Amino acid sequence: MDRELALELVRVTEAAAVSSAQWMGRGQKDEADDAATTAMRTMFDSIAMEGTVVIGEGELDEAPMLYIGENLGNGNGPEVDIAVDPLEGTNIVAKGHNNAMSVIAAADRGALLHAPDMYMQKIAVGKQARGQISLDDPIEKTIETVAKANNKRINDLTVIIQERPRHEELVERIRAKGARVKLFGDGDVEASIATCLPHTGIDLFVGTGGAPEGVISAAAVKCLGGDMQARLVPQNEEETQRCIDMGLNDPRQLLTHHDLVSSDDAIFAATGVTEGELLHGVKFLGGDLAETDSIVMRAKTGTIRFIKANHHLDNKLHLLKND
Repeated sequence: MDRELALELVRVTEAAAVSSAQWMGRGQKDEADDAATTAMRTMFDSIAMEGTVVIGEGELDEAPMLYIGENLGNGNGPEVDIAVDPLEGTNIVAKGHNNAMSVIAAADRGALLHAPDMYMQKIAVGKQARGQISLDDPIEKTIETVAKANNKRINDLTVIIQERPRHEELVERIRAKGARVKLFGDGDVEASIATCLPHTGIDLFVGTGGAPEGVISAAAVKCLGGDMQARLVPQNEEETQRCIDMGLNDPRQLLTHHDLVSSDDAIFAATGVTEGELLHGVKFLGGDLAETDSIVMRAKTGTIRFIKANHHLDNKLHLLKND
C-alpha cells in the first residue's frame, strides 16, 4: 500500500469525528452514528484507492451504513480491504462519556478476516508477551505468563475487561489470582490498543465482544507489535452458517493474529470524538474552528504518528450539523 494512504485515512476519521462530536451529550446515538458515517463516506470518495468494506456496520439493504461489500475510493490506487467503525461508542457520545473514537483499518486485498457481526472471544497483549499467549489457556495461566513477560508481580498486573454480566465469573477469577481489574463500558478497540502502550499501565485485554471491533483491534495491535488471538462465538445455526458462508469452515476455530490480519502492510487510523485515555476528543474552539486529535500507524514500518489538526468548518460545510 502507498504510504500516503495512511495520512489520507486520517482525513477520513477526522471528518467522521468532527461530524459526530456535534451530537455529543444530545442523547441521540443514531443521529451521531449517521453523521459519522455520512462524513466518512464523503471523504472516502476523494481517496486514490480501490477499497472494499469487509468489516462494516451492516449489509447492503441497511444503508446509509457503510455496508459490507461497499466499494470506497475513486478507483485509482491500491486494492485494499477496509474495516470501519465510523463511531465506536455511539452510546458514549449520546451520553457525553469518554473514549469514543472514529476508527479505520486497512490492509492488502484479502488480508483482513471477513468477520460477521457477532460475538467474538478475544485476548490482546503488548510486544513483551507476543507469541506467549493462547486463548485456550486458563486465565490464571495467562496472567502468570503475561506477568513474567512484562517483568511484573501478579498483584501489579492490570487486566482490562468490559463491564458486562457475561464477564462476572472471569473477573472473579482474575481477582482471585491477585491481578488488578480495570472495567470499561464501551469501546474495546481502545482497550486492546492500551495493552501495547506502556504509559497506559494495561497489560492484558480479555473478554467477549463484537467481531468487527476484534478485526479492527487486531490491525492496530499488529501495528504496535503486540499479539492478539480470537474465536468467533455464534449464538445460533444462522450465525454458524454465516461464518461458513464467509469462508470459515470451522466457525469456532482458534484465530491467530495472522488469521485476523494476514498482511504485515496494515494501517490503523483513529480520531478521538470524546475525551479519552488514548486521544483527546474534538474541541470546538469558537467561531468556525474545531481541533482534532488522531493517531495513525503502519505495521510495515512500525511508524506511529499522533496528529493534532485545526479545521475551519466554514470551509467544510458538509461536516456541519443541520440545526
